[in-house]
Amino acid sequence: MKTLQDISLSMLDLVAVREGGSVRQALDIALRTAQHAERLGFTRYWLAEHHNMVGIASSATAVLVGHIAAGTERIRVGSGGIMLPNHAPLVVAEAFGTLAELHPGRIDLGLGRAPGTDGPTMRALRRDRVESEDDFPRDVAELQRLLAPAEPGQRLVAMPGAGTNVPIWLLGSSLFSAQLAAERGLPYAFASHFAPRLLLQALNVYRSHFRPSATLAQPHVVVGVPVIAAPSDDEADFLASSTYQRVLGILTGDRRRLQPPVAGFYAGLPPQARAAIDDFLAAAAIGGPDTVRARLSHLAELTQADEFMLVSDVFDPALRLRSLDIVAQVMREPAAAH
Repeated sequence: MKTLQDISLSMLDLVAVREGGSVRQALDIALRTAQHAERLGFTRYWLAEHHNMVGIASSATAVLVGHIAAGTERIRVGSGGIMLPNHAPLVVAEAFGTLAELHPGRIDLGLGRAPGTDGPTMRALRRDRVESEDDFPRDVAELQRLLAPAEPGQRLVAMPGAGTNVPIWLLGSSLFSAQLAAERGLPYAFASHFAPRLLLQALNVYRSHFRPSATLAQPHVVVGVPVIAAPSDDEADFLASSTYQRVLGILTGDRRRLQPPVAGFYAGLPPQARAAIDDFLAAAAIGGPDTVRARLSHLAELTQADEFMLVSDVFDPALRLRSLDIVAQVMREPAAAH
């Protein structure tokens, strides 16, 4: 049975543009946050691909991965994920092959099956391409070939890319990617930071069907965790109102920039809205140190995760860094101390 000390910490950043702030400020905050996560000993820092979304500045994901990697020294940097339906595998292989040559041993390639946007934007990204369920497994296999050492006589070679063996991760919020990751012997990250309902079922599918591969001998599970930690439960709940506003905007189609916290926001919502937010954030750890420790310990027991991938939407960048400090401290403290 895993304890919190057995679980690595990583971070996923959507690069939120704050109300009253600019895209450039959001990019600067992302870099400072990655540098802080590196100092705290986090394993990896991932950026998510989203398009045509107000308040999200991570659409050019490979560019941003390069920016973060250039501004850090040791932490792994990658995509969480590249939405493969939006891209030709060769383009992805060349982009991440270039990143791997610039930052050897530090680049991850997480792949998602969803477009990460709306229909019209997806058509703008890939023009008139028609998707089928078979495309994602086929594209993943092609990426694996393109990033592996080139075979004699291979006609299509990613340059850069061939021979870099950039680690491929499969991401998902359903059972499809869990099954595929198991069949291919790839590491798996579940998107429980926004769709936790199938978390335990997907992890069971992944582990029970896992086949060892040349890259991975046994299952490796990352679990997405929304986290807002503060010195007290009350302050954490106040800061979390920025997240509550964001979630409610997603659920109602009223997307905005990340909003400042509002006192009493959650309590003032109708029961149906509170229930929807609770469902969205069922895997979240929001509170003071003791509450966060209890929530993370429970999640560790349920999932037996190898890593927690934190998502932290705190409006004040300095308080976001403080939130990461508190979580890192909680994860390091021996359980016997409590």
